[in-house]
Amino acid sequence: MLHIAIPLAMAELGWVAMGVIDILVVGRLPDSAAAIGAASIGNAVFFSFAIFGIGLMAGLDTLVSHAFGAGDWPDARRSLAAGMALAVAVTPVLALGILSAGPLLVVLGVAPEVRRQALGYIGVLVWSLPPLLFYTVFRRYLQGIHFVRPVTFALVTANLVNLLGNWLFVFGHWGLPAMGLRGSALSTLVARLYLAGCLLVALLWRDPEAFRGVRPELARVRKLFDLGLPAAMTIGFEVGVFNAATALAGTLDAVSLAAHTIALSAASVTYMVPLGISSAAAVSVGRAMGARDRPGAARAGWIAIGLTAAYELASSVCFLLLPRRIGHAFTQDEKVISLAVTLLAVAAVFQLCDGLQTVATGALRGLGNTRTPMIWNLVGYWAIGLPLGYWLCFVRHWGAVGLWDGLCVGLVLIGLGLTLRWRSDSRVSAHT
Repeated sequence: MLHIAIPLAMAELGWVAMGVIDILVVGRLPDSAAAIGAASIGNAVFFSFAIFGIGLMAGLDTLVSHAFGAGDWPDARRSLAAGMALAVAVTPVLALGILSAGPLLVVLGVAPEVRRQALGYIGVLVWSLPPLLFYTVFRRYLQGIHFVRPVTFALVTANLVNLLGNWLFVFGHWGLPAMGLRGSALSTLVARLYLAGCLLVALLWRDPEAFRGVRPELARVRKLFDLGLPAAMTIGFEVGVFNAATALAGTLDAVSLAAHTIALSAASVTYMVPLGISSAAAVSVGRAMGARDRPGAARAGWIAIGLTAAYELASSVCFLLLPRRIGHAFTQDEKVISLAVTLLAVAAVFQLCDGLQTVATGALRGLGNTRTPMIWNLVGYWAIGLPLGYWLCFVRHWGAVGLWDGLCVGLVLIGLGLTLRWRSDSRVSAHT
């Protein structure tokens, strides 16, 4: 499990680091609160749609790992072709949704200056959607065949590309114009092109026959879609609820939005490790199922859950002991830091359950169950967490802290519910 999970966890940390670098850089612009808020809202809009496409590819974990466990390489390659075809098909629809977000920001009451900068940021960032989806397909194929180190290499080096791009495009160096926030989006586009190219090279090096004589099959595309749609909705519900919280925080004031963004960025960093373990759980459980080793599948899932629990307890301690240092890494505004400290305390409470729900989702995906996490996320976040957070924020006047308290309750319920469901399903699997 560690052999697969460590590179994937490092890759996930590398992924979120790209967003953190963007926020750290734009936080050095003259009006840092507005710039941080605009970048946060721009990314929220982008990923509200892009995450659906990314989630659709989650079925590749199941299909490719089952084929790999059974030693059926042609079947794994057919799934790869289906993933690429699905990425091409959904890109125009998702891009249109991203570009149509302007009126929504007006309705939500986002401040005019923040809205103006966010729309300029989105207009550049949308071009990174195609390479992002191809990167996702290549990555899921590679992790499905347990070849994960190139994923880590690609993301670590992509951060260097992104950092250089931010330095060049945001502030204007080497004779380039200073583009401000739009320069940060351009840097992200370049980094995502690099990511897709890197993994394509790794895929062809590991499997030179990957694209030879393989054509997308409609039946396989449908199968991938059927598996991926619930996973996409699960991810969409989770990311969407935090994006909705970001939009709601944007209606409060610049300080609340900036503090929310800082706390969410820090929580996203710690979340990436369980997300990497979740991917390892999915492909390890899936490979065992493909090899008809059902007790091995159950064992793999529980090992992943145990690793995550230990890690998340440690991350909670960090949030409780080092909140001001985390805040100072993003901004020197004491009002923003003070509120971020309170939000990080709430994040410390939900760390364990956040990790449990993520890894249980991956383990269930390895069994081919992508619907149960979708239902739990829908109920936990959208029927309980967000309404409660809205009430605490705007009715009880708790502000951003109320939003986070509501989401915390939802996360605890989802984490406990999905862990219990994995306990049930893994017992059935081990004895079938």
